[in-house]
Amino acid sequence: MATHRTDRTADRTAAGTTVPAADSFADIGVIGGSGFYSFLDDVTEVPVDTPYGSPSDSLFLGEVAGRRVAFLPRHGRDHRVPPHRINYRANLWALRSVGVRQVLGPCAVGGLREKYGPGTLVVPDQLVDRTKSRAQTYFDGEPLPEAWGGTVPRVVHVTFADPYCPDGRRVALKAARGRGWEPVDGGTMVVVEGPRFSTRAESRMHAAAGWSVVGMTGHPEAVLARELGLCYTSLALVTDLDAGAETGDGVSHTEVLRVFGENVGRLRDVLFDAVGALPATVDRDCLCTRAHDGWDLGIELP
Repeated sequence: MATHRTDRTADRTAAGTTVPAADSFADIGVIGGSGFYSFLDDVTEVPVDTPYGSPSDSLFLGEVAGRRVAFLPRHGRDHRVPPHRINYRANLWALRSVGVRQVLGPCAVGGLREKYGPGTLVVPDQLVDRTKSRAQTYFDGEPLPEAWGGTVPRVVHVTFADPYCPDGRRVALKAARGRGWEPVDGGTMVVVEGPRFSTRAESRMHAAAGWSVVGMTGHPEAVLARELGLCYTSLALVTDLDAGAETGDGVSHTEVLRVFGENVGRLRDVLFDAVGALPATVDRDCLCTRAHDGWDLGIELP
């Protein structure tokens, strides 16, 4: 991979928002590890600042299937940021600031049903939040830093009954099937605080509630994307049966990494096929694009 580093961040306007430089534009974002872009021939590293601090890492911009894509390592390129300390607000804001309007969010999860064993790909349609301490809104009535205009976001209640983009889900499902990997169409992802794995009692409770998979990073990514008017689609790779759904010693980080590594190649193929099949930004007509209808946000989005 040839990586070109640029010190040019997006130009800041008087309103405190950002506009991408000509060579720092992308309309699709992928939040995942370096395994999803490391083989590309030409990648531009773009550091981005936000009113909410620094994102997990620079954005890495490249071209996939004729589309400009911004890759963001969710945990940093060296996996230094644990799930509960990810600056989710900065991550999503940074992506939007370079032009991103559609986001694919691959993640590793534990299966809560015996039939969802390691190697299963789930494209969920529902989400349950069981996190405890994460900032999960831009509309908290707290003023932005003076360097970003000092404007005050209003308190806005965004519709979130269906947390994932219906168009993105259809594209992801078709892309997986096109690669001979039959996905699970729908299901509920429960997101826990982490970084520890669940106790058996917690896992059994999640399974008894009828939920499908459990992860640590899917929230507040999805709701923050909705607040920014972005389309967000989760692709959840099952790496293990969660603690209460199996016998033995329970989930280990080593096992999670092993199974994810075994599947990252085909997950990357599905992601890149999905990138090429997502609608053009100007053609979006899903519920995500109407998140702000009728609202005065109080701040200007990038």
